Amino acid sequence: MRSNKRWVAMLAALISVLGCSPADKPPSLADHRLDDPPSLTGHRPGAAGIGDTDFPTDGNGGYDVSHYDLAVDYTPMTKQLQGVATIQAAATQDLSSFNLDFSGLTVSKVAVNNSTATFRRQGEELTVTPAKPIDVKSRFSVKVVYSGQPKPIQDSANLGTFGFVATPDGAFVASEPDGSKTWFPNNDHPADKATYDITITVPAGVTALANGELVGRPTTAQGKTTFRWRERHPMASYLATATMGKFALREGRTPAGIPAIAAVDPKFKTSLDKLFTLTGEITDYWSTVFGPYPFSSTGGIVDDFAAGYALENQTKPLYGGFAPDQSIIAHELAHQWFGDSLSIKRWKELWLNEGFATYAEWLWSEHKGGKSAEAIFNEFHARPADDPMWAYPPGRARPDDLFNLSVYNRGAMTLHALRKAIGDATFFKLLKTWTADHRHGHVTTDEFIHLAEQLSGQNLRPLFDAWLFQPRRPA
Repeated sequence: MRSNKRWVAMLAALISVLGCSPADKPPSLADHRLDDPPSLTGHRPGAAGIGDTDFPTDGNGGYDVSHYDLAVDYTPMTKQLQGVATIQAAATQDLSSFNLDFSGLTVSKVAVNNSTATFRRQGEELTVTPAKPIDVKSRFSVKVVYSGQPKPIQDSANLGTFGFVATPDGAFVASEPDGSKTWFPNNDHPADKATYDITITVPAGVTALANGELVGRPTTAQGKTTFRWRERHPMASYLATATMGKFALREGRTPAGIPAIAAVDPKFKTSLDKLFTLTGEITDYWSTVFGPYPFSSTGGIVDDFAAGYALENQTKPLYGGFAPDQSIIAHELAHQWFGDSLSIKRWKELWLNEGFATYAEWLWSEHKGGKSAEAIFNEFHARPADDPMWAYPPGRARPDDLFNLSVYNRGAMTLHALRKAIGDATFFKLLKTWTADHRHGHVTTDEFIHLAEQLSGQNLRPLFDAWLFQPRRPA
């Protein structure tokens, strides 16, 4: 994600409550354990969070999702959404019940393995109790039928407005860090990636864009058009999109042959060709620097919602309310490797996404004959010792200031300091090895440090400690 401005707003989400008791207090693990005790057979409820201490209610325990099949029907005029989410998962423990992250919308029916299940709502948790307990390692399906007006999240600590955002002609859907729960029930944390089928039905004349590639051609009947998109590569929930509206489109391939699509709101029609051309050029160049492109298509969307940021939605980065320059496009496309293919297990290690994508901006500038990465590094390092950037160690992103510019810029400086320490040959070999070893998987800072030391034959702990973890300007 590239932030261009911060928003200060109050949270204004209306929670629809179904079940035994009103949601007049925030959810807690204790609440779930008391309400749904372990059964006599040893089955017990899945945890209400995935284990990320900075975001304790994000994600859920007890299962791992392999696939989401989402079908949404949205009417921009009334802002009404009807949805059916079918989730394929495997139990990682004996389960008596489990949670899904879901906010606002009204649930009318839940089924587990095609049998009606009971459910209750508490805060942003949908707790599901299947008719029969689920054994560890068993595969199971969950079907949730829901409807209502999606409400985005407004959070001054994390960029402002995100999630499912209604626009006059459709919706702007960008969900980092935890906004996917505003439009479909899911395990809303990057630690649990899955593949997706996303079917979107909209009024005829509206275009619906999602991750991956179209399955067949859109079909129109009774004044509505249905688009079927499929992302067959694992994807974190915050990268899923169902962006809808009036768009000018250009489809084709990059010079290297990767399928590509660019879509822009009519307000930005003059930027369509530039977006398409730069997306292709940059995707192909990063493939020579970072290793083969990890997905089956590339692209970009410019919508007219003034988000003030861009988001690296998998295969289709989304630019909110502005025509992006080549630096921002380079940033978001670098995320297809760093953040999308290689995903973090905990939000505190966000520098592995944003530091790498920011350094990619510097590499692009260098490649195009602009400022060198060394020159940009030196400009930042010349900032005085009392600059706020030095007081925020980027190796431990803070939940109340997750997208601090230190995570971006000092994270990028860490990579340049590493490049100078181990030399260009080893550094660029490291990047390709890193993306190949963890393709479509998860990564940690310790794993990156270990690989850098392995390839360079150097003790690099002091370098990483100084740049990532100390609240002062490194020498």
